[in-house]
Amino acid sequence: MFTRKQLVNLILPLAGEQLLAVTIGLSDTMMVANVGEAAVSGTSIIDAINVLLIQIFSALATGGAVVAAQYIGRGDKESGCTAAKQLLYAITFLAAMVMALCLAFRTQIIYLVYGDLDAEVMKNAQIYFFFTSLSYPFLAIYNAGAALFRAMGNSKISMMVSLIDNVVHIGTNAVLIFVCGFGAMGAGIGTLFARILAAIAMLILICRPVNTIYVDHPFRFCFLPDMVFRILHIGVPNGLENGMFQIGKLIVQRVVTTFGTSAIAANAVAGSISSVANIPGNACSLALITIVGQCLGAGDYDQAQYYTKRLMRTAYISMGTMNIMLLIASKAVVGVYSLDPVASATAIQILQLFAFCSATIWIPSFFLPNALRAAGDVRFTMLTSTISMWVFRIGFCFILTQVFHLGVQGVWGAMYIDWSVRMIVFTIRYRSGKWKTKKVI
Repeated sequence: MFTRKQLVNLILPLAGEQLLAVTIGLSDTMMVANVGEAAVSGTSIIDAINVLLIQIFSALATGGAVVAAQYIGRGDKESGCTAAKQLLYAITFLAAMVMALCLAFRTQIIYLVYGDLDAEVMKNAQIYFFFTSLSYPFLAIYNAGAALFRAMGNSKISMMVSLIDNVVHIGTNAVLIFVCGFGAMGAGIGTLFARILAAIAMLILICRPVNTIYVDHPFRFCFLPDMVFRILHIGVPNGLENGMFQIGKLIVQRVVTTFGTSAIAANAVAGSISSVANIPGNACSLALITIVGQCLGAGDYDQAQYYTKRLMRTAYISMGTMNIMLLIASKAVVGVYSLDPVASATAIQILQLFAFCSATIWIPSFFLPNALRAAGDVRFTMLTSTISMWVFRIGFCFILTQVFHLGVQGVWGAMYIDWSVRMIVFTIRYRSGKWKTKKVI
């Protein structure tokens, strides 16, 4: 169903988009790091909360993408367009509700997640949280449009919009942080402004009738419960999975805050840099939803298996290359962040072990679940991911940090144990073939 050229045209823009998305986090962290450790610590702990919400929006968008991809594979354009419009409504409504809650209770949320923080860290966190909360509905609209374009196999659109987003974001940040001296507030305003522009651009593009599927007259409201249920049937378990996963990470982040400002800064920098190494795997994983979804929509299970193996092989080769580069360049890259010697040394140690684990056990842990999701096997992935997170990552986090006193290194070690469990369970599930019995449309 897909030529080599089609696969390349799908995966490369996805990798570019992932790189651009990571660039926002890297640029924010590097720019704010020059203001001081309190500022970079405050923004990093809010970014952890933001990632939780972003993952929920992305999960709902993925639900719509799976449904749309299967309709495309079946050749049912009308139902695909209907699914696109209902996805846009559902995800925007959810994001607006989340925005309202975060604006009203942002101080309480920070205390609930992190407890008492240093006064300067708390001040920066509250400011940054306010402006990023305002961006949630716009981020949701962008995610919905990007997911739909990926379902069509057209990932260039989302990459180009992301490029514009990044240029605006970095430029605005540079002016507000370095020229105006706004610090964390500048980073928050830059994020908000860039996401507004990205949402407007994506909405205009997804409404064009020349697309394989498109949103027809988005401001003529039409609610179709049956179609929304199909989307939520995939999106809600996926959202719960991602939400519980990120809540677990927030709990782990709270453990990190007990180790002091240097540990928070080292963890933030290592997290930003390490995300670059996972870009090829994330790109192949996102492409898999489109490819497997269309194959299963056409009823071709053999091609679904073939492309899963083919893209998994590509992910191993590309991520192996990226992590070798990370291993070699870790000291030089960490040096850009102007951390104190203790934080810098800790970040380098984290990245060196991460490079090995990312190249070996990350792929089956996070690549194979997308093949299962594209087939509609979402409840299994939700239960497995949730149990593994709470039992192994959080459980071993406390064991390694409180019993063996490994500090922030123990937090990352617990993550690798979690990955190993996921790798084993998802590999067994995929090979069992039970995902072939699931129905989406």
